[in-house]
Amino acid sequence: MMILNNKFAIGCLVQWYEIDLIGEYIESLKQSISNIKNKENVYIDFVFTVNQDLERVDDTTTMEEIGSRFDDMVNDLKKITPNVRVEPTNKLVTIADYRRVFNDTWCEVVDVLMWGESDSLIPKQTFEILDNLHSNVKETTPKYVAFFGTCKMWDGSWKPIEHIDFTDKPFIEDDDKNWWSLKYNMNIDEMNEINDKVEDLDVQMVNPYKFNGCGLVISSEVIKAGVNIPKSVFFIHEDTAFLNVIKQMFGDLIPQYIIKNVLLVHNRKHPKKRSHILGEENIEGKEIGAKRLVHDWYMKANKMCEHNAYSLFTQNKTYSWKDIFEDREK
Repeated sequence: MMILNNKFAIGCLVQWYEIDLIGEYIESLKQSISNIKNKENVYIDFVFTVNQDLERVDDTTTMEEIGSRFDDMVNDLKKITPNVRVEPTNKLVTIADYRRVFNDTWCEVVDVLMWGESDSLIPKQTFEILDNLHSNVKETTPKYVAFFGTCKMWDGSWKPIEHIDFTDKPFIEDDDKNWWSLKYNMNIDEMNEINDKVEDLDVQMVNPYKFNGCGLVISSEVIKAGVNIPKSVFFIHEDTAFLNVIKQMFGDLIPQYIIKNVLLVHNRKHPKKRSHILGEENIEGKEIGAKRLVHDWYMKANKMCEHNAYSLFTQNKTYSWKDIFEDREK
């Protein structure tokens, strides 16, 4: 059993329609803390939203059943560690909203923050690695971000953060059969098989910054210094906005570390990512992106939020949910 010298918080927003998926993420959390003696040094945070302003539940289940299933999973997690906070809500909460508040709240409590995600699997070595990293760099670079190795991505700009076993593999459009591919859904045993081979960590520095939001690690000093997700970023693209704020405030002064040979799984095309949603019942077999497109608000919100994320330091107008809802009412 290892003893952590630093404190960590990992936070995840769970939308009600992710109920068929979230158990895999929770199982990876269990594995990541099972070998830690002082489990109180890891805070696990969830916001669970049952809001139906954008998507409505179909007749395959009820919101009560969904809530009960999530409670069962959380109670099972609490048998391993008491440090689990769950905030149920019926308000519209997006990933940008959640991560903004998570950063602001937990930076005063812990040394290191980590963005969890419902379609991710975190390595069982996560907190041992991050504890050693923070202890080694906190005196010289107290402000930093970090990332674990990821799958094969769609262009060469992502190579610096691709896992060493993945980076020389070909990118094949729409491939979901090869284990290195972007759309392949990897299970926890496959991830463990890759990570259990590691004897010595390959920790590198990345410049320019390259990361997405799934599994992003942030020292609390970064947030305390004023970096966060601007409120104009109301939906998605929060990772891009966060990166742009770092660059605007610090240039390249804040280092990004990459644990190149330890894999964090991001099953971004997982078939269970959107379940029990009214209007998506008859498009089985289609990927997640196609399912979202049946909702008239999605592309508008996506484009408006993308505009905001890339216009933070200009005089361009910013948009909000008010613009989306007013447009729907016309």
